Amino acid sequence: MPLRWKRGLIAAALVVALVLGAVFFGGWYGSGPLAKGTAFVVPDGSTLTSVAGKLEKEGAIGSASSFLTRAKILGGGDPIKAGEFLLPEGASNARILDTLQHGKVIRRFVAVPEGMPSILVWERLMAQPLLTGSIPVPAEGTLLPDSYDFERGESRAKVVARMQAAMRKVVAEAWNKRAPNLVVKTPQEAVILASIVEKETGKPSERRMVAGLYSNRLRSGMLLQADPTIIYPITRGKPLGRRIRQSEIAAINDYNTYSMVGLPRGPITNPGKASIEAVLNPARTDALYMVADGAGGHVFASTLDEHNANVAKWFAIRRARGEL
Repeated sequence: MPLRWKRGLIAAALVVALVLGAVFFGGWYGSGPLAKGTAFVVPDGSTLTSVAGKLEKEGAIGSASSFLTRAKILGGGDPIKAGEFLLPEGASNARILDTLQHGKVIRRFVAVPEGMPSILVWERLMAQPLLTGSIPVPAEGTLLPDSYDFERGESRAKVVARMQAAMRKVVAEAWNKRAPNLVVKTPQEAVILASIVEKETGKPSERRMVAGLYSNRLRSGMLLQADPTIIYPITRGKPLGRRIRQSEIAAINDYNTYSMVGLPRGPITNPGKASIEAVLNPARTDALYMVADGAGGHVFASTLDEHNANVAKWFAIRRARGEL
């Protein structure tokens, strides 16, 4: 074969190789078919083969077989992770594989505000369509108010377990730092009293004062007379939506602190960290009474006469507002 023919064949082979290489590498590093950012879920126990088929079915790649071939040669040996990932618009095959191997799993959040009772936390979790499984209403006072992240498909039971573990940790840490000579004798009693403090004031600066007042009442054997303890047996912590009736004030049960001395049988909500810490380090005060001040807080008193005068001022404010 003449030398010029050999050179021609070699040149043609190089051209073909370059073209094939361009196609091969272009199919791996070039833009993909995704028209917009898309969430993609890798189920537990997935293989690269099953994920490739799922990617093709959901329109993230053009061909599962081509993706697999290139992945085995160019994609490295790191395993893919289970979870939900965000695949960006036009993501290349290489970008997709790297995301599934090394990317961050999408986290979503469920918020539990301070003072949210367990029945409302349960309703919130059950209404979250990305969680799985059914759960009973968690025990009152066992869930720490906070924001919790979760993955798509995670069980509600696991989310509740994290909430409960967080509460146990906060209570244990606060208990270890408690002031001496407290009226509450156990961590559970601290949570019960903290739940009352949580419901009685929404003003952070008052928490320790309210905790000190109720500690004084418990120590002296007075009725706590906390309105939220009347409501809890009726609604399990949901808003009552009306005024409390006289018959409900007089009701005898394990929660109503208008008809019983001491703490209720259990918490009346899920108290936050600040209320727990307030109960375990209450203000030093001789206050035994409090009434609303008309500005979102309370006025405190150590004698009944002083309290009655404060009540009279509160009623005057309400009359001026047209509430009476």
